Amino acid sequence: MRKMNTSTFEKFGLQPFLIEALDKIDFKVPTEVQEKLIPAISKGESVIGQSQTGSGKTHTFLLPLINQIDAEKNEVQVVITAPSRELAEQIYRAALQLVETAPTPIIVQNFVGGTDKKRQIAKLATSQPHLVIGTPGRIADLVKEKALFVHKATKFVVDEADMTLDMGFLEEVDQIAGHFPKNLQMLVFSATIPQNLKPFLKKYMENPHFEHIQPKSVISKDISNWLLPIKSKSKVDTIYEILTTGHPYLAIVFANTKQHVDQIANGLKERGLKVAKIHGDVQPRERKRIMKQVQNLDYQFVVATDLAARGIDIEGVSHVINAEIPNELDFFIHRVGRTGRNGLTGIAITLYEPSDEAVLADIEKLGVTFEPKVIKGGEIIDSYDRNRRAKREKNAEEMDTRMVGMVKKAKKKIKPGYKKKLGRTIKENAERKRRLERRSQARVIKKEAKKKYQ
Repeated sequence: MRKMNTSTFEKFGLQPFLIEALDKIDFKVPTEVQEKLIPAISKGESVIGQSQTGSGKTHTFLLPLINQIDAEKNEVQVVITAPSRELAEQIYRAALQLVETAPTPIIVQNFVGGTDKKRQIAKLATSQPHLVIGTPGRIADLVKEKALFVHKATKFVVDEADMTLDMGFLEEVDQIAGHFPKNLQMLVFSATIPQNLKPFLKKYMENPHFEHIQPKSVISKDISNWLLPIKSKSKVDTIYEILTTGHPYLAIVFANTKQHVDQIANGLKERGLKVAKIHGDVQPRERKRIMKQVQNLDYQFVVATDLAARGIDIEGVSHVINAEIPNELDFFIHRVGRTGRNGLTGIAITLYEPSDEAVLADIEKLGVTFEPKVIKGGEIIDSYDRNRRAKREKNAEEMDTRMVGMVKKAKKKIKPGYKKKLGRTIKENAERKRRLERRSQARVIKKEAKKKYQ
């Protein structure tokens, strides 16, 4: 008899074969998202889990759902969609690990585009899987062909919902969901919850259990985080300089939108670089071809959106460049984590403008320490702390506050010589202010002169 331990997965009431599978893959302690959502899923609640990549969400839904599968029934009981073949394959492999030693075999099948549909239809004619995993398009096709019977399934998982929306697959997911019975338990997992996703959620989910797992800094100590200001040059020129100055082995440039990816990729191509681009409008077959070329080092530079790049594992990335700071902090962690893997060092370079100060401060709260850099004379060199002026002004303000206190004290009965000390402090403070003003004026004059002769 196994000894119960409340700090492990056993507290979730999982069947012995699942505990055995977790021991085999060395999963000992649940992650935060697993702690918060496995109990709710086990109770049959519909849930929305917002968490970053690497937080353990795949096992968050696989464990309680597999735990409830009745292997004696030859029918589909759970359907899981993922927006890319790569992500579907990852979930499929994780599920196979978990069901490996089930006392009665649990049938898991993966249905994705680019595979033999006729063969899949023939196989489904003789047996239906218990657990279906796949891309929305292929699952919707098989349901439409009346080959895959999902009408009895009561568990539906939409993984990476924001990416599903971005890649235009939400319509297929909606078609699949329309075939389920009314007592459907829907589980939606996403790094972000875009506004355009909310109507879909409202359609199928009533008062779902919602958990937002705040991103934690999981950035490897082997990654250097450089911070580079965008000055008078264009963003594409700055990225071109970084790529041709830093001599990366393999670099990924991240942008926030498909349009920005196109602009950067086209700009770099015009400057003579061979660049691959990955975003939601790139078809799966083309994306697969590009990824193969990247792995073969036919491309040294990749420009991508967060959503399209999620789930695609590119080995040997030496540099990550944030062409712009992502809107979600989760994506910053995900981007930077693409380099510095397997004990190798990596460099993450973030381009910023003065308007980015607030979000940079939020990233620093995650434990990220930025090294200020500039490009000068064909080299990337150390620069000044971007907050140095604000710190000087703060010190001056603190001096003014201290002087006010000294003046108040001078009005009372004080020791001899205190007024002389106060006079010196006032004089020193005035001189400090004059120096700061002179430096500020000199900077303005220098900038004006530079403009005049450009």
